[in-house]
Amino acid sequence: FSKLVLRREGAGLSSKFVVASRDILYRSPIMLTPYVDGTLIDVEKVTAFINESYASAGFTPDDIDTGAVVITGEALKKENSQPIIEHFSEDSGRFICATAGPMHEALLAAHGSGAVAMSKHHANAVLDIDMGGGTTKVSLIQGGEVVQMIAVEIGARLIAYDDDMTITRIEQPAHTIMKALGDPVKVGEKLTPEQQQAFSEKMADILFDVVGGGKLDPLSASLMLTDPLHYDSLDEIDHVVFSGGVSEYIYNRTTESYGDVGPVFGAIVRKRADATLKKGVLVESAEGIRATVIGAGEYTLQASGSTSYISTADVLPVHGIQVARALIDKEQSGEEVRKAILTALGKYDVSHLNGDMALALSVAGQPDYWYIRRVAEAIASVTADGPSGAPAFIVLDVDVAKSLGGILVEELHVDRSVIAIDGIEVGDLDYIDIGKPMGVSEVIPVTVKSLIFALRSASG
Repeated sequence: FSKLVLRREGAGLSSKFVVASRDILYRSPIMLTPYVDGTLIDVEKVTAFINESYASAGFTPDDIDTGAVVITGEALKKENSQPIIEHFSEDSGRFICATAGPMHEALLAAHGSGAVAMSKHHANAVLDIDMGGGTTKVSLIQGGEVVQMIAVEIGARLIAYDDDMTITRIEQPAHTIMKALGDPVKVGEKLTPEQQQAFSEKMADILFDVVGGGKLDPLSASLMLTDPLHYDSLDEIDHVVFSGGVSEYIYNRTTESYGDVGPVFGAIVRKRADATLKKGVLVESAEGIRATVIGAGEYTLQASGSTSYISTADVLPVHGIQVARALIDKEQSGEEVRKAILTALGKYDVSHLNGDMALALSVAGQPDYWYIRRVAEAIASVTADGPSGAPAFIVLDVDVAKSLGGILVEELHVDRSVIAIDGIEVGDLDYIDIGKPMGVSEVIPVTVKSLIFALRSASG
């Protein structure tokens, strides 16, 4: 629970509110995600935990103005993860609600850890390594922009055990790693300290192979969920930041064990990092296990006017549409624009534009008809594989929405309702509400909701 103080930038009524100060009022204990069985999250226990947290903090739901509900990691794979999100969304329209796959989770962690702020302030290359229970996500940030993200199946809870070290759960990647070690294990067997050490050492080998920049070892390659990182070596990286649950052990913030290899894995990674990285490269994150859940609440009311394009006003208003932002340039070919759009969508683990997401284009260069046509063709190609009839929401920072929308609908005949608005500033991890056109000039009100992260950057 936090108290935010917002300050308006500028004197205009449509100017942006920014966070002037933020005080954390209460941090709940960490609860491992409870499951009814292998396929369902225990909703009753989650609800009870939330209610207990409200009570401990001294608040009721009516006291809260805004917030964020994000389901990530292994919990996202469970059958009732989406209904849980929908429940929270219905219960409080003031909350930003989202499910986050590996790439989206990496993006959240890069911001929440303070790595993006550090890169932006110092204009350098920062690597955020977000180490969780089932996967490790790595983000490369340059000049404040997340430019590469990867995910690999190594994590602290791939093997879980009870108080007497009897194995209670083994995920498939753990079977793969233990088989490579020539020491397969089964549920019900005891995990020896030697096995725990060897398993953690091998995961550390995989981690530093993945972030090292060279050709991957076959075992590392088999555990990759994405393409590998594209740089030559860690020498190109100015700073490395760790986030996620394992980072609490890497930075010696806790010694508490949760029935997994987290403490051992974290200690090994820290020792390996100290030996591998140059002095001053490893820095401490602003947040660790809480890096993806720092909060939400920065609101900006903006307006799009006469240069917008609305093919079907009946789809408006819409609320809580997630934004995927692509940076494009006039010098790019149509294929390069398409790849830039796919890269932006890929940050949220999707490959096509659907009705739950808005494509935001930051356009460099003075656009002419042929450039706008190339952009329209690229958009048409990424909407072709999406659900037929789903609206296409497009947000631009320059006044070309009417031209772009016209080409999409009247020349390319896309099978979508097209809502293209311009003059709107958004960023990664923003959500937007788009209202119905108002007044004679048909001004379109747009509310931009931004996730709030730690006000401080990662530090050495």
